[in-house]
Amino acid sequence: MNASPSRLAAGAATVTVLLWASAFVSIRSAGAAYAPGALALGRLLSGALALGVICLLRREGLPPRAAWRGIAISGLLWFGFYMVVLNWGEQQVDAGTAALVVNIGPILIALLSARLLGDAMPPRLLAGMAVSFAGAVTVGLSMSGDGGSSVLGVVLCLLAAGAYAAGVVAQKPALGAASALQATTFGCLVGAVVCLPFAGQLVHDAARAPVSATLNMVYLGVFPTALAFTTWAYALARTTASRMGATTYAVPALVVLMSWLFLQEVPGPVTLGGGALCLAGVAVSRSRPRKSPPVPEPHTTPEQVPAAESQAES
Repeated sequence: MNASPSRLAAGAATVTVLLWASAFVSIRSAGAAYAPGALALGRLLSGALALGVICLLRREGLPPRAAWRGIAISGLLWFGFYMVVLNWGEQQVDAGTAALVVNIGPILIALLSARLLGDAMPPRLLAGMAVSFAGAVTVGLSMSGDGGSSVLGVVLCLLAAGAYAAGVVAQKPALGAASALQATTFGCLVGAVVCLPFAGQLVHDAARAPVSATLNMVYLGVFPTALAFTTWAYALARTTASRMGATTYAVPALVVLMSWLFLQEVPGPVTLGGGALCLAGVAVSRSRPRKSPPVPEPHTTPEQVPAAESQAES
């Protein structure tokens, strides 16, 4: 039996969230050897190469003209600017503060999509986002270190959140004309072009970086970028930008879990509680109200019909 489109979209969103959460673990390794711009460019080039091969095998052509505006804006802001600024910001503040500030993004997505795309904001979505944001705040505060933040770092993370939100809202209408693979491939190419000024730094860092850091950079390009951005676009084309933005609140909880499993960073009870709040909020935001049972229509018995007719005749 074929899976329903809604289940496929939910599965695609799950793949995206898992891979984006894994990116935080890989960035810790690659970011120690690569400068922010060089890491972004290396990641985007790896992703563009993987996506280009898939497009050739599937014989995907150029996106329709109607989609280019949204693809260009999302490529500039989300694939390019966001990745550079986020990498830079995470070097200026601790991981908890970065996660806290960047998680303003889904709220900005909801506000922008309601204003520009006319997305509805049902009470369950708003309630779920409020719960998830409270969880993100809890995780961020519990992970923040003393003196690990700077004004520059907070500003950079705010810029990253804004670029992320604007990129998502710009990509949504483009998916009405282009496929998820087309939107992701050419958005990634635009981002790579934007980051080309860091090519010299990338060559310099690659010559000195350990193999593990370079492999993590390639992993970031192939999986959290090429695959995860494609599954994101697939799911976004089948739901609202607000609902997809709320889904990403599962990322902080998964990052806590993956850091525990792969980096042996044992989370405290407050961090675990915040992660649970993030997941609970996502569940609420993606839930749908139960449909009320249909009210039965009044039934007229055969005996009532003649009586009614006889009254009308009289």
